[in-house]
Amino acid sequence: MYKSLLRPLLFQLDPEKVHYLTTDALRASMKLPFARSISQNLFQVQDPRLERDLFGLRFPNPVGLAAGFDKDAMLVDEMGELGFGFVEIGTLTPKAQPGNEKPRLFRLPQDQAIINRMGFNNKGVDAAVERLRRRKSNIIVGGNIGKNKITPNEEALNDYLYCFKALYDVVDYFVVNVSSPNTPDLRALQDKEPLKRLLLAVQEQNSKMPKPKPLLLKIAPDLNMAQLNDIIEIATETKLSGVIATNTTVSRKGLLTPEQRVTEIGMGGLSGKPLTQHATQIIRHLRTFLPPEIRIIGVGGIMTAEDAVEKLQAGADLVQLYTGFIYEGPALIGKINRKLLNG
Repeated sequence: MYKSLLRPLLFQLDPEKVHYLTTDALRASMKLPFARSISQNLFQVQDPRLERDLFGLRFPNPVGLAAGFDKDAMLVDEMGELGFGFVEIGTLTPKAQPGNEKPRLFRLPQDQAIINRMGFNNKGVDAAVERLRRRKSNIIVGGNIGKNKITPNEEALNDYLYCFKALYDVVDYFVVNVSSPNTPDLRALQDKEPLKRLLLAVQEQNSKMPKPKPLLLKIAPDLNMAQLNDIIEIATETKLSGVIATNTTVSRKGLLTPEQRVTEIGMGGLSGKPLTQHATQIIRHLRTFLPPEIRIIGVGGIMTAEDAVEKLQAGADLVQLYTGFIYEGPALIGKINRKLLNG
């Protein structure tokens, strides 16, 4: 029903307006009588064979919601009702910020892709903390943290530490995001020495907490082989719990969308089907050279159940959806889990 009826209607509207329209509708619908039982029958797949024990956490299934969809932790309980095994909120910054100018979100239907240049728009980490304190479900939540646009890279560590300390009591794991292409100079923090300093400092703070939380790093798909090998070295040296591969790409290679339209859209990170194979290749390389105790969450171009299985076979321990969720609807979550059960 989603692909045949709802999606054609929604795709006639502005993508960002549709996002808030559908999320508001989802929150409202889950308050209706019997909504949860209907959702459970339609979308949820519960089976002990889907459970994954990672980072000292038990994931009910390996399919998560990627960061960027629920930036402000508005939908954590509702995403659990749709069958996700975990939800990653954010990217959150210390101070609320509006993000980049609109329009900043664009569909490329011919490519089953999205270009966004949102720019870490969020209501600030403290507001998200208050919402997480009020949530009703026990779904696993990851906190994806970044820096404010106005914060220079030399002071970025302060932003990451602020977010870490604010979220510590209300999330189950952390993700350091230095790979978004939509915050000026952010990706410079992926360079070897700045990244190592940042991660060591966050890990030092983590070690001071009553119970250290799993710390992961989200990387860009645009790293060359030398940079990727630096990531492997740094992840090992800083004793990360995991790597999330990958964020959106700045590449526009091989798109079916007319070049004029792509040029009109301009800058931003590309996600969806064009990223499928490249993200999988990065996962395969990471799994080959990372120590086995450093886990991998695979994200990027998972549009079908087969795409998810391919990433898991390449070495991912868990997978995350974003663009596939937009194009295929919540049924994709169940399709992946049933594929894993039935082969």
